[in-house]
Amino acid sequence: MSKKTLVLGASLNPSRYSNMAINRLKQSGHEVVAIGLKVGLVDGVQIDTDLMPYKNIDTVTLYLNPTNQKPYYDYIISLEPKRVIFNPGTENSEFYNILKMNKIDFEVACTLVLLSTRQF
Repeated sequence: MSKKTLVLGASLNPSRYSNMAINRLKQSGHEVVAIGLKVGLVDGVQIDTDLMPYKNIDTVTLYLNPTNQKPYYDYIISLEPKRVIFNPGTENSEFYNILKMNKIDFEVACTLVLLSTRQF
């Protein structure tokens, strides 16, 4: 089942995990949207630099450290995702509490591992 996923902290650099996640999500049949610091394309996915009003987001997968996540708290909540994935290095107890208050599930996991083990 396809899960529309927002990759937040997307990079054009193929050696970055966010870039690898976009590729693997697409290979696994998921619809992908992405926000990063630079506009560009990764595997046909447009990386936006503006906070787009995406609809029907199932999962937000984070590739931003906790300090860089703060400006996105309200935005992520406004998307009403079913879950947020905190990839290694993005763990953030402050944001966990905000998500709990808004009844949004979250997990501390690696998107790439979840995909490779078919747990995504």
